[in-house]
Amino acid sequence: MILKILIIDDDYLVAFSLQKVLNKLGFETEICTDAGKSFEMIATVQPDVILLDIYLTTHDGLDILKEIQSSYFQIPVIMITGYSDVNIAVKAMKLGAFDFLLKPIDLEQLQMTLKKCADNLFLKYENQKLLEVLSSDVLTPEFFGKGKSISKVLNMVEKLSKSDSTTILVQGESGTGKEMIAKYIHQNSPRRDKVFVTINCGTIPRELAESELFGHEKGAFTGAAQKTKLGKFELADGGTLLLDEIGELSLDMQVKLLRVLQERRFYRLGGEREISVDVRVLAASNKDLEAEARKGNFREDLLYRLDVAKVIIPPLRERKEDIANLVHLFIEEFSQRFSKQIKGVDPEAIEFLSNQYWRGNVRELRNAVERAMLMVESEELKVQNFGFLKKEDDKKVSDESFVLKVPKTGIKIDAVLRSLILQTLEITKGNQVKAAKVLGLSRSKLRYRMEQLGIEVTKSIQ
Repeated sequence: MILKILIIDDDYLVAFSLQKVLNKLGFETEICTDAGKSFEMIATVQPDVILLDIYLTTHDGLDILKEIQSSYFQIPVIMITGYSDVNIAVKAMKLGAFDFLLKPIDLEQLQMTLKKCADNLFLKYENQKLLEVLSSDVLTPEFFGKGKSISKVLNMVEKLSKSDSTTILVQGESGTGKEMIAKYIHQNSPRRDKVFVTINCGTIPRELAESELFGHEKGAFTGAAQKTKLGKFELADGGTLLLDEIGELSLDMQVKLLRVLQERRFYRLGGEREISVDVRVLAASNKDLEAEARKGNFREDLLYRLDVAKVIIPPLRERKEDIANLVHLFIEEFSQRFSKQIKGVDPEAIEFLSNQYWRGNVRELRNAVERAMLMVESEELKVQNFGFLKKEDDKKVSDESFVLKVPKTGIKIDAVLRSLILQTLEITKGNQVKAAKVLGLSRSKLRYRMEQLGIEVTKSIQ
């Protein structure tokens, strides 16, 4: 691991001599002889280690140390001084200095200290990698189901995964598992040993979107006074970045994103140095982005850049053959989490679950199994454990079940609407709030229609 070292010392001869020695030892070095520009240099150089003189002409090195510790992700700082003062050394170490060296610097001691820095940094890197692996379970095809439709999707995904750079757009209803498919793509790609980073574009406040994606420098805006922030693109460097619910990004952010996708370069908010990254970008949306582009809500040029390859995940209601497999997987998951010995699920319960509509798709099914598992006291899940789910016939109001027969002589639309509203009010016993809900209207819109059609109704309707 080659360390990048920044030397902050306003004695040019000392700084230059240190740089010359360290360069010969194979380190990358930069020097800063103006203490007032220390933080500007740190932001520009982004060093792995800082060598900082305590007694600077215009600044106190300990004050700079404090600021570095609070603002720059705890970069290891090795303090150097020409004065042998034990109290200062102790104070520096308490403030978080990695080590303390006296001038003239002993080269062997400096090398040992830098080796310790390198070892610590490498250990942190390896721990971070391990945490990423542990927090991201390895997915197998069985996780998604074994039906024909999902198997077809997985077959396509495995082929697309072979590339380490192709941008892929994953589309599907909410809860179908778009993020899981994206993670599966990453785990089967050449970048599998690198980081997988995800950001939900729909949850980012509009004013913070640029900072979340590209990062910001200290002081770039109100609230950015504490430290430099790395954006998701930098955090995902070398790995894969999933832009979930990308259809929620504002048009101005779509313009900025398009440039980054094309050039793989960007500036942090408030930054002056262009940053290059090597990231594979995946995008996901529950919206029809082509339709959104036609409406002017999504840029066509960005859509073409994202839609190099497309994966469409079918809703759960179109692959009910996967429900039994998914239920068993969830039972296994929650048995471990809740320390319960659940051996399986009754076939009648599977049939009941297969007949549900599952508007929330796999996510809704998983939540249903979790709730049942919390309450069950037997060793098998049965239909009654899912009593909180209504039968679909009782729950679902399907437009497909309604058939309007138009008489050959014709009929005015106002007459149809009047009859429909009156019938609905009769069912709700004159309760206009309930009637509006049944008809899929707002309360005010129903009132407007009633006034328009001359309908005067009270709760006396039976």
